[in-house]
Amino acid sequence: MRRVEVCPYDKEWAQMFREEAEKINLILGDEMIHIYHIGSTSIPGLSAKPIIDIMPVVIDIYKVDTFNRQMEELGYIAKGENGISGRRYFQKGGDHRSHHIHIYQNGSHEIERHLALRDYLITHPIDMKNYGELKEKLARQFPEDIESYIKGKDLFVKKMEQKALKWYENNQNHSQGQQV
Repeated sequence: MRRVEVCPYDKEWAQMFREEAEKINLILGDEMIHIYHIGSTSIPGLSAKPIIDIMPVVIDIYKVDTFNRQMEELGYIAKGENGISGRRYFQKGGDHRSHHIHIYQNGSHEIERHLALRDYLITHPIDMKNYGELKEKLARQFPEDIESYIKGKDLFVKKMEQKALKWYENNQNHSQGQQV
């Protein structure tokens, strides 16, 4: 059973991302354009489930399927699109997940959505604090019900994404991924 665990920010999460990004780079090679640390573990100071979310951006999303065996050798389970068209999704760690990989083809709107929310929360500490407090509250309320935890965050996240996308479109200092 997956328990809902929300922890205070851990500066080791950035290093965990870098280590895994190097391994993914070796697999995807020339197909990968950028690789980003996304999600709550990428936001200094934000409480999060201790799962590193990684977003490689590739040239051709369909070629990613040819790397499934190599990803499985790293401990990942290939989940295909897993509910988001144009994505390739991988999980590591079973019920005690440690990493999620969300791969998109260059130009996908999903890339901007993830980066906008991350960068918005990094630069808007009050919204970040409110989001962290909501996640902590929901984790206490639903410690063994991941679906209710996710549902409880949904409206807040959708509103935050809308604000973040507007802010991101007006911001000229877009984040860069790790160069490959």
